[in-house]
Amino acid sequence: GSRQAEVRVGRGQGQEEAGDRPKWDNKTQYMLTCVGFCVGLGNVWRFPYLCQSHGGGAFMIPFLILLVLEGIPLLHLEFAIGQRLRSGSVGVWTAINPYLTGVGIASLLVSFLVGMYYNTIIAWVMWYFFNSFQNPLPWSQCPVNANLTECTRSSPVDYFWYRDTLNTSTSIGDSGGLQWWMVLCLLCAWLLLYVCCLRGIATTGKAVYVTSTLPYVVLTIFLIRGLTLKGSLDGIKFLFTPDLNELMNPSTWLDAGAQVFYSFSLAFGGLISFSSYNSVHNNCEQDAVIISIINGFTSVYSATVIYSIIGFRATERFDDCLEGNILALLNAFNLAEGSIKEGNYAESLQNLNGTFPETIQSLDLKTCDLQTFLSQGVEGTGLAFIVFTEAITKMPVSPLWSILFFIMLFCLGLSTMFGSIEGTVVPLQDLNIFPKRWPKEAITGIVCLVSFVIALIFAQSSGNYWLALFDSFAGSIPLLVIAFCEMIAVVYIYGIDRFNKDIEFMIGHKPNLFWQVTWRFVSPLIVLVIFVFYFVTKVSSNVTYIAWNPSSVMFSPLRLRVGLLIRVPSLVVPGTAIFKLIRRCCSNKNVYGAEVDTVSAKVQMFTTKMS
Repeated sequence: GSRQAEVRVGRGQGQEEAGDRPKWDNKTQYMLTCVGFCVGLGNVWRFPYLCQSHGGGAFMIPFLILLVLEGIPLLHLEFAIGQRLRSGSVGVWTAINPYLTGVGIASLLVSFLVGMYYNTIIAWVMWYFFNSFQNPLPWSQCPVNANLTECTRSSPVDYFWYRDTLNTSTSIGDSGGLQWWMVLCLLCAWLLLYVCCLRGIATTGKAVYVTSTLPYVVLTIFLIRGLTLKGSLDGIKFLFTPDLNELMNPSTWLDAGAQVFYSFSLAFGGLISFSSYNSVHNNCEQDAVIISIINGFTSVYSATVIYSIIGFRATERFDDCLEGNILALLNAFNLAEGSIKEGNYAESLQNLNGTFPETIQSLDLKTCDLQTFLSQGVEGTGLAFIVFTEAITKMPVSPLWSILFFIMLFCLGLSTMFGSIEGTVVPLQDLNIFPKRWPKEAITGIVCLVSFVIALIFAQSSGNYWLALFDSFAGSIPLLVIAFCEMIAVVYIYGIDRFNKDIEFMIGHKPNLFWQVTWRFVSPLIVLVIFVFYFVTKVSSNVTYIAWNPSSVMFSPLRLRVGLLIRVPSLVVPGTAIFKLIRRCCSNKNVYGAEVDTVSAKVQMFTTKMS
């Protein structure tokens, strides 16, 4: 039966039967884990921003097209290869060809680097969560005893983020020492993650019942609340009004392609590991389609929620701006209170300007335009910790909404971290870096401890700048390199015909024309185009970051070296292959030939035996 069919194919790395591999308790656990890993903070804070900056609803068109042509095929490929070869990223690529070991190691490094800074964002979320249990919220007004000029010059929300949370230094060169409250939050974040990942999927499988479902509950509550606020529909209308000219802009398509890529968490190796715990006859094709639909839906749904709140915030700002102008006019011309209202403001201003142009000019009135307030696009931490928190302070019972919002971000972040840890720990086991007898708990503990120690650079005053640096290098180019290598490896090295047979063996029918065309040509081509474009723009532009005294400052040479260091994962792929080639040339015995043959031989032997 299928029990004996689950022999692990591959080199002698722990020649265990699949029976020794952990198994998912049920299908729901597996699906929730994959959804939790794919759906992360990016869906909530990057996608809405991209929509808004690329012509609103028009951005959804390239996003959905590329989701189908690039996201789904790659997801299916990772699921299928993991489920068939029953191993983590290093095990899978080494089994296909020893020269491909570097692809797995690159995935491991990216998972490690991204996990390191991603968990820092979770630490920030925890800090805001702990501070939400106060009424009024600490970021709703300037603190009494603090540096009032700095606070009044910006805003209480900015002040709480840059001064109370990060205690930001003026440049990346000025480390400013460790901030003890951030170190504590970081420690909490890593400890909590360790407890959840203690026994791999045995423990994370239970946690995902909460972490993968709660964000949807919170988003829905926020949507219902958002729709009852003044101006929320303006925000949603603004988000979905398409500017079709944007479709002619290549950067719209490139941003859509990159967003699909990151929002699926492809090339991290976590998805390969997760699918390797399935039974061999699980329908991975159906899984890939379902998870892609959920992912696309979540992006659009959360954008709607975010923009209903941004619409409310823009309306509040617009009203405040008008009120200030009306007050200035009433005082300047000694008019009766209530003689100028929102309704007749424009008309009154025109009349007064016609009669007393000098006086009006001297008043220095602000320009109040709702569209301008709506189009102040913010992404990432700025959206979560500044824009959204400001909107929350304007709501009745604001602490409750703040607690809910940060619980949601916490769950989204944590369930993505489960995949990062999985993508780091499993390849480390595959590489036999630690003694075989060491339990998974020990390896997970070491990974978390090392990550925590290195992540202390993010708990300094300059931590925010370091995080921006990691974010712009660690997760972009290396992932594209890995994904391209994965597709070439499966289609042209493992062989698409053999891969088709494997899938037929697993799910009972051959992959149809859509999969054939996307795997062979379309998906690799899309990834290649995005890669070339990214490479050209990243290499030609100077690396800059925004400093707290708002100005764009260039990274010093030292930081650029760190930037290069973070690009190491891309170089590991050819590096490992060259190393193995040299080793093979130096040793007279043909060590590798046998291994490569074994895989094909074993797979073919299997298929014949099974059929």
